[in-house]
Amino acid sequence: MRRAVVIGATGQIGRPTVDTLVRDGWAVTAASRGGGRDERWPEEVESVRLDREDDEALAAVLGDGCDLVVDVVAYGARHARQLTSRADRIGSAVVISSVEVYEDGNGQGFDTMRDTGGFPEYPVPIPETQPTVPPGDATYASGKAALEAELLSAADRLPATLLRAGAIHGPHSPLPRELYFVKRNLDGRRRRVLALRGESLFHVAAARNIAELVRLAAARPGSRVLNACDPEPPTVAAIGAAIDAVMGVETETVLVDGPAPSPSVGRTPWSAVLPVVCDMTAARRELGYRPAVTYAESLPETVEWLERRLAGRDWQEAFAKLAGYYPELFDYAAEDAWLDART
Repeated sequence: MRRAVVIGATGQIGRPTVDTLVRDGWAVTAASRGGGRDERWPEEVESVRLDREDDEALAAVLGDGCDLVVDVVAYGARHARQLTSRADRIGSAVVISSVEVYEDGNGQGFDTMRDTGGFPEYPVPIPETQPTVPPGDATYASGKAALEAELLSAADRLPATLLRAGAIHGPHSPLPRELYFVKRNLDGRRRRVLALRGESLFHVAAARNIAELVRLAAARPGSRVLNACDPEPPTVAAIGAAIDAVMGVETETVLVDGPAPSPSVGRTPWSAVLPVVCDMTAARRELGYRPAVTYAESLPETVEWLERRLAGRDWQEAFAKLAGYYPELFDYAAEDAWLDART
């Protein structure tokens, strides 16, 4: 039986990846810092503890070798070298990267988005041939670029598929953007404000669809870079409507023609001034990719997980990473003041 090691197995992408590989006939070792398990995994999944920074611990998990390593948490050149230095024990790798590596050709990318006039002007859609930021270690984007460069330079020793994921969604997310609408509905907020007429496009990626891409890439080892997103990106307004449908609520949306009036009003985690849409042609051509789930189909389990995680807890405690990125996400007083001023 083919053996796969999944590093970061208990995270948002790792959980469905383990499940998908098992159903595809792989014997899976699920490695994570805590060594935990997902309740949906069958008993034959081997769960092990692994400190990603411990080279010897990683070597022990690989053992005499495996057919596949799926690295969900790799970041930077050092993690890439951890894998390439053990290429003799690894048949092929699938490593998660990010669309954040893209640059628009004028030196603008995700790192400049919040600067005045710094939002990148990407082509629509973005192909994998689009320029990327210089490799480095100063930012998340440059670290992912360094990861990619190091792995691709070792193509003769270790076939590695790099999956550039979009705005990942699904249960167990440390950055659950859907909370923007879910919490408002739970709090009885029946009016909401959306900047840019709710038409922003920031390509989403279901964790289950990324897992499907992992499965397909594992069956066709090679050195390549592929976008990893859902088939079609919904607008912010469409995302809100889809979540309303799952939760069985009716809401009124107040649309703002331009940018958000303030960081507290109308700004969502998907509010891109210009479209960020990825081309999925290469994944279909090279791997025969067909999405495992649509955005709307994926929402019920996401909403249920968010409701359970939020029950009886402050949202900033339950989702500390999201709160760090968007501290003003639920400033209802500012929202109400703006709405009242319009009447």
